[in-house]
This record gives sequence, structure tokens and C-alpha cells, in this order.
Amino acid sequence: MKDRPARYIVAIGSGKGGVGKSTVSLHLALALARRGLAVGLLDADVYGPDIPLMVNLTRHEDARRWDFWRQGDVRHEPLESHGIRIMSVGFLLGERQALTLGAPLLTAALRQLVHQVEWGRLDILMLDLPPGRRIFSSNSSASSRSTVRSSLSAPRTSPISMPGSSSPFFATTDVPVLGAVENMSGLHCPHCGELIEVFTPVTKSRSVWAEGVPLLGRIPLDPALGTLEGPTRPQSEAFDAVAAQMFDALERRTAA
Repeated sequence: MKDRPARYIVAIGSGKGGVGKSTVSLHLALALARRGLAVGLLDADVYGPDIPLMVNLTRHEDARRWDFWRQGDVRHEPLESHGIRIMSVGFLLGERQALTLGAPLLTAALRQLVHQVEWGRLDILMLDLPPGRRIFSSNSSASSRSTVRSSLSAPRTSPISMPGSSSPFFATTDVPVLGAVENMSGLHCPHCGELIEVFTPVTKSRSVWAEGVPLLGRIPLDPALGTLEGPTRPQSEAFDAVAAQMFDALERRTAA
């Protein structure tokens, strides 16, 4: 794509909610920035944006209109926080304002949030996707061979315990799957440091691993991950390791 906003575009998604996509997206972006990369983070969940709350950058005044139907004369400025450039519908609408945007117009709105933002020169743009598998369509500007995807799962079993991998869906849209991150993978005891398995591990046959998706890393639980207060050392090191594996995989794909 001639007008793609970054050298690499990586989408973080899962077929179900509640697995921590926004948390992982934000802290992976921070870890990549610690490596000296120019990083952008797009909160692509237009109906329930979480990133503004996590970085404590919310808008209190309701917007009177959304100019998504207009083309080149609409430009948005991303907000910078902790060394990463962030864009979200939560910066354009009031914190309690509902977005009354029909599904047929969703692609137009996302195209504006990707291509009509003054990102500057980016090494990598992270897309924090909403739950589900409908975010990319065959005519979506973000669905291109320049986009790779990291899947996200959680190690828990329930009546609907399949982590919701949408890897087969992305295969049909020519979006390669880079790997998967297992979030909430145990809890380090704050007293003794021992790793406690909080959730029952999901069986391999019902996980993304059964699809041959590479493991990029496992992230332990930490309440501090929901904000920018900073994760504790085990979690910070885990994100640094995932970021290193992810970026190395991107570089190998380019060289191949």
C-alpha cells in the first residue's frame, strides 16, 4: 500500500472479549518504544474504546458530529503518551457519548482513523481490535498483505472456553498470523514470587496452539497492567520478550 501509515501494521485481536486485548496492545506498544522504535497505537474499537481510559486521556465534551464521510479535508492529530502516538474514537467523542454509527459505515470510520491521522514516520502501528472476527473485510483498507496479526488467548476453560481464535478467518483475507500471546498466564505471589495458576489451563485441542500458531509469549496477571503506572518486573520482562520476538518475526518476513 502506497499510503500505509507505518512500515509494519500489527493487529491484536481475539474472537471473544475479556482476554485483555487493550492491555496487551498498550504494553506491547510501550515495550516496542523501549526498543527505540517509533510506535503508533490505534484503538480500533469504535463502540467501546478502552485505551483513552488506560492512559488517562479522555474527552469530557460531547462531539456534535463525526466527519467520517468527508475525505482529504479531515485530518486528526494523535495524542502522545509515554513515547507512543495514540489515536482513538475516545479522543473524538465525549467519554459518556454513544456512537450511533451503523455497521455499513464502520469501514469508512476505520479508514479515517488509520489514513487521515498525522502519524508521522512510524516503524510500527499497533491496532487494538474489538472482540470478534468482523473487523476486517475484503475491501477494508487495513486488510492488506502489509498487515500481520497477533492472536490473543487466555488460559481459562468455561462453557465457551475456546479463546476465540480468528486465525482461519484472517487466512481467508490474506492477513498472515504472526503468533499468539497467552495473557493472564498465572499470578506471581507478591510475597514469595511463586507462580500461581489462577485459571484452569485450556486443553491444547481447544486452543490456538492446535492451529499451529506460534507462541510469542505468556503474560502473568498484574493489576497494574490496567494503567500506565507500570507493571512489575515479571510482567515488564514478559512484554519486552514478546515485543522482541514479534519484531524479529516481522523483520524475518520482510527479508524472506
